[in-house]
Amino acid sequence: MRERATIVCFQRDKVLLVARGRSRWSLPGGTIKRSESPLEAAYRELEEETTIAGHALAYLFQFGGINKRHHVFFAELPRDTRPEPQNEIVQCRWFKPAKILTLAASVPTHEIVRLLK
Repeated sequence: MRERATIVCFQRDKVLLVARGRSRWSLPGGTIKRSESPLEAAYRELEEETTIAGHALAYLFQFGGINKRHHVFFAELPRDTRPEPQNEIVQCRWFKPAKILTLAASVPTHEIVRLLK
């Protein structure tokens, strides 16, 4: 089973989503390397994808299916935090949770946001 660190970033009443090229929106995150913990992967992936670093992450829960397990973390970000897309990410945007459920987004993104509503 593939292990993934996924981060739900809140700022005021909105959640941060990222997009790679023309793909669907998703929560920031990625594969956990063999040499790192889920928390280390969450910090690394968040910074690699959005330039956001130095904020506390809290472990929420595991979410997954047959092939992939998401270790889901939460961050409450200050109002002045401005994510910048980098690496494979081309867009970073803030959305209200209800709006996310109507977007072309990954199934795990929809389900994780639904659990947090």
